Amino acid sequence: MAAIWETIMRECVYVWYYFTVQLRQIALYYALGIVLGSVISVFVKDKIHGLFRSMGDKKLGVLGVIPASLLGIASPLCMYGTIPLAASFSKSGIRDDWLAAFMMSSILLNPQLILYSTALGPAALAVRVVSCFLCGCAAGVLMRVLYKDKPFFNFTGFDGPHNHDTDPNLFVRLLKNIGRNLRATGGWFLVGVLLSALFQRYVPAEGFAALFGKANEGFGVLMAATVGVPLYACGGGTIPLIREWLYAGMSMGSAAAFMLTGPSTKITNLGALKIVLGVKRFLLYLAFVMAFSLATGLVVNLIL
Repeated sequence: MAAIWETIMRECVYVWYYFTVQLRQIALYYALGIVLGSVISVFVKDKIHGLFRSMGDKKLGVLGVIPASLLGIASPLCMYGTIPLAASFSKSGIRDDWLAAFMMSSILLNPQLILYSTALGPAALAVRVVSCFLCGCAAGVLMRVLYKDKPFFNFTGFDGPHNHDTDPNLFVRLLKNIGRNLRATGGWFLVGVLLSALFQRYVPAEGFAALFGKANEGFGVLMAATVGVPLYACGGGTIPLIREWLYAGMSMGSAAAFMLTGPSTKITNLGALKIVLGVKRFLLYLAFVMAFSLATGLVVNLIL
């Protein structure tokens, strides 16, 4: 019994060591991301959304998916905040294909997550930003082709988004936003650091590289895209895990597939989307996400 207890304590010390190392390496990125996200939410959010709303007066055609996807990435809102906002955009005359591009890229990425992702290195950051932007554009183009003369979204019952940033003192407003950000993501971030520590301690790097590395790229990309569905809970929480996976030998294509399927199939996002899409269009959305993720992963592996 004493030997078992000694083994448990030793393993706890090892895991704690890996946890603290990982935390020191990534905590700064997390803190800066929190501050950046809150600054944009408090001071820039309305301007970003105003730019998108103003697109309703422009005749951009299918090219409108490009600025729509970029503005979706720039928007700091989560999906539950984006859907009421999209409902108000729709009422003001924004086309469904532009809305699709905005919402798709908004699901996948935001300024806060971009800063988190700098911890993954410049190559992974570039892959994430470009693939998310292209995914938004592709969603808009597909919408225009398949549903040109038919409505796609059903925003019945949705009012405009609720604004939490209302304190008259700008500094207090910023602090409150930072507090909400920390409460929403802090726990998941620590869980991600803990999972990466457990992975580093107990998963052999050689076996992981054999499964998700470039030598097994087709199956590895498929596995990474599939694993992204149940594992993804919070963007900040997955960064430590992805970072450790890349270090252990995961191919960049597999990481790209995970970073696309994860947020787009996050359970809270799916629940919100199911409301405005209906069953048939919801299944089309899932098929698009999986197909785009797999194609992106394979192309990234070919390029890199």
